[in-house]
Amino acid sequence: MDIIFYHPSFKAEKWLAGLQQRLPQARVRAWQPGDDAPADYALVRQPPVEMLQGRELKGVFALGAGVDDILGQLRQHPEMLAEGVPLFRLEDTGMGRQMQEYAVWHVLGWFRRFNEYQQQKSQALWQPLRNFSRETFTIGILGAGVLGSSVAESLRFWGFPVSCWSRSPKTIPGVTSFHGEEQLGEFLAGTQVLINLLPNTPQTEGILNRALLSQLRPEAYLINLARGAHLVEEDLLAALAAGEIKAAALDVFAQEPLAQDHPFWAHPAIAITPHNAAVTLPEEAMDYIAEAIRLRETGEMPAGEVDLTRGY
Repeated sequence: MDIIFYHPSFKAEKWLAGLQQRLPQARVRAWQPGDDAPADYALVRQPPVEMLQGRELKGVFALGAGVDDILGQLRQHPEMLAEGVPLFRLEDTGMGRQMQEYAVWHVLGWFRRFNEYQQQKSQALWQPLRNFSRETFTIGILGAGVLGSSVAESLRFWGFPVSCWSRSPKTIPGVTSFHGEEQLGEFLAGTQVLINLLPNTPQTEGILNRALLSQLRPEAYLINLARGAHLVEEDLLAALAAGEIKAAALDVFAQEPLAQDHPFWAHPAIAITPHNAAVTLPEEAMDYIAEAIRLRETGEMPAGEVDLTRGY
């Protein structure tokens, strides 16, 4: 079997060696422009159209939880992927725990008001603040997939009420579930901390807008862990100015890197990280991909297949 690999920033050597060790029967190579030699599987991130075009592959593995880069290319170049070739994404492979760490850090910080005490420190102000009630500090998660479920589980451990919203009905033990447009308003009305883990699709682009943010509980908090395209940035600034949103933690942005003159940098209520809330962990990712390929070779379908019509 032949496997080709392409990533614009990962060093190929580690991946080639790791896959060869896990799949000793395979021939693994880094794809280069002009390489049209046979391949059975492709491992990719932001692949050039010519890498996949015309290949009868058994599977394409996106080297990340999101596949919007590939789906965006497919909308412009539908011939890039032959009909019937399955596309797989990394559903977790260590990303779930990283997302948990990010969400728990910020939620606990806001709940205990540690960020506000740090602001008081800069003013040499000794002023105890009123404690929030855990029973009403409801966490609402947009997106109830693998990562959303993982984050929900971690926050339930701390005793917070947790709810989730998704396009279709989902069941997560101990989590109040909402689904569909008709239940979105009810979900938002009870949410104190909104965490976005939706897939990036044409339907979800710009979903974090002023109309949505204004439906949250007063002085709500926002965490965006999904994609920058979900957030209307000027609407967040307006919601912060109006007191509808008290603070936000953002890991993703419409344009990355974030421009040095962007108003988010100077805003005291916005925490910023450089799109690294959860990164691809090579060892865990290669374990999943190797097992998925073994399943495909026996005629089975591994977890993580993307529905190309839905975008996730």
